[in-house]
Amino acid sequence: MKVGIISDTHGYIDDRICAHLSECDEIWHAGDIGDLQVTDRLQQIAPLRAVYGNIDGGPLRWEFPEEQLFDCKGIRVWMTHIGGYPPKYTTKLKKRLDEVKPDLFICGHSHILKVIPDTQRNLLHINPGAAGLKGFHKVRTLILIEVGEGRVEKLNVVELGTK
Repeated sequence: MKVGIISDTHGYIDDRICAHLSECDEIWHAGDIGDLQVTDRLQQIAPLRAVYGNIDGGPLRWEFPEEQLFDCKGIRVWMTHIGGYPPKYTTKLKKRLDEVKPDLFICGHSHILKVIPDTQRNLLHINPGAAGLKGFHKVRTLILIEVGEGRVEKLNVVELGTK
């Protein structure tokens, strides 16, 4: 199963983003969507799972939850917008991670692409960086993964160019 992971679009989507996501079976957006036009366009490509972020207003908060917890081919996935990084999670987030026990934890917010194995919690932490134009990041990014039975088999970072 091919999955595109994206975050921090801040109301921006272009043909380059869509081209990289075009062969995905699902798209996961980790918040700061910015505009329903972004999710409408993503849903034309593949089924979408999304969470709202701190910049997202009423319509996006009505459409999408603060967090998503789901199973993907035997992998327990937890996605939320603000997540920090291992081992420097907030006390509240550490508690939630210990309750949820995800295999894969996805967040956005920082605009910094990171893929970090959290050996203490036995999970893979993914922040796809920012695909939009707003923020301090210099290069727009997203991540493509292939999920096999019970594991992430491939992970590719896609650089979308400078903003």
